Amino acid sequence: MDIREITPRYSVSPQISVEDIPAIVAAGYTCLICNRPDLEIPPSHHAHVIEIAAKDAGLSFVVNPLTHETMTADRMAVQREALETAEGKTLAYCASGTRSTVAWMFAHANSISPDELLNAATAGGYHLEALRPQLEYLSNV
Repeated sequence: MDIREITPRYSVSPQISVEDIPAIVAAGYTCLICNRPDLEIPPSHHAHVIEIAAKDAGLSFVVNPLTHETMTADRMAVQREALETAEGKTLAYCASGTRSTVAWMFAHANSISPDELLNAATAGGYHLEALRPQLEYLSNV
């Protein structure tokens, strides 16, 4: 498992499995966000399978599958609300962690500067400078 911290309360990772849940709990996470559509993965990793294991371990679980086409304002609001209402640290996952990082950036573009967003992503290992124009636009809407 490759967990990358974006902020002290928000981390991202590539696809997780049921077997990863104990390590996620041990690392202090209280909320999981699934940003990976089930169509991309085998049934053993579908959101409802991970959700059952997560809830059995005491984690909250949010399903917010994202693709390029579904990076919409309402989906970004779901991402932000899940993070803001979590009782502790949140781990979001997708194929590589990139979509979960972009979702965090877009969801916070109206309250965190583009420089801070890009620096946090870079610190987590995601080099997303190409998103600067979109972040600047979102910071003004």
